[in-house]
Amino acid sequence: MDGPRGRVVDSAQESLWKKKAEGRPRLHARRELYREEAVGAIEQYPSDSRKYRRIHNSLQSLIMIGSAATTTIAALDTGKELTWQSVLLTAISFAITLAAMFTGYYKFRERSYFLQQTADAIEEEANAVTLGIGHYREFGHDREHEVLKLFTQRVEDHRNEQRRRQQQLDQPADQAAPTAAPPA
Repeated sequence: MDGPRGRVVDSAQESLWKKKAEGRPRLHARRELYREEAVGAIEQYPSDSRKYRRIHNSLQSLIMIGSAATTTIAALDTGKELTWQSVLLTAISFAITLAAMFTGYYKFRERSYFLQQTADAIEEEANAVTLGIGHYREFGHDREHEVLKLFTQRVEDHRNEQRRRQQQLDQPADQAAPTAAPPA
């Protein structure tokens, strides 16, 4: 890792590894070590994921633009005299082809639908906590700690479900698990 934070994490990892080497620590100590090691994975995996997604999306975009451009150039190369109408018609066709390709590949509509669904679910949880209804109706003011614990768990569940949906949308169609499609 780069920068002061990276050196601190690296130093912390070195001390953890030394601690591990000294013998078999108690369960609590092993859990603490594991939690500290997980920090590195939490920072590294999303970074690597973004890098590979960016490369993949760039190459996929090149393929889509290249195939649409090839078709467009072939349409313009008919040997006939080019008129403004034929050039405009070919340009519009090129734009529509690109729009269809990008819409199909990146699934903007589905992403929007699932994000809004998650936002609505989290808002519903927040309202239920505030009003003391739904899953929170059994808790009084003296159990605020339990209410916040349940609220946090339920919101995290919604956020984890959103992450799963996002991952499924990023999968090729033949590998993605079926999800509930947004209504038409």
